[in-house]
Amino acid sequence: MAPRAPSRQMDLLAWQPPEPVRKFEEPRVRATSFRERMTRAVAACLHDADDAGRTREEIAGAMSEFLGERVTLNMLNAYASQAREAHSIPVARLVALLHATRDQRLLELLAEPMGWAVVDRKFLPLIELGALREHAAQIERRAKELAHQVARDGVV
Repeated sequence: MAPRAPSRQMDLLAWQPPEPVRKFEEPRVRATSFRERMTRAVAACLHDADDAGRTREEIAGAMSEFLGERVTLNMLNAYASQAREAHSIPVARLVALLHATRDQRLLELLAEPMGWAVVDRKFLPLIELGALREHAAQIERRAKELAHQVARDGVV
């Protein structure tokens, strides 16, 4: 019997929903202070970039170009080291790291303590649609309450 040709039919069970919010796995960034948490996140970001084939030297170069100032490999290593407590990453360099790595998880780490989420812009219409539907449901509930009150009490 001849082997079957690969099917072009999609496997419905293999489908995964889009990930609107990307964040670090908690064990990777668990720490006793926010500063340590941020340091661990920078280290995880750099490690994952390395796994994807981007060296720290390349990232430092991209950050330097973005900022218009020199960012060295030693600086990146210091920002990723929990032992270097005096070397927390400054905001401008964090933005440059975000730009260089496109790692949305760093932003999510900043937003999460305030109860916010960082989502791709492509999801904004869906979020607005959900808010409008929720508001419409509230209006409908209130209209039913008022109709019930009018039916019960009559019009004054």
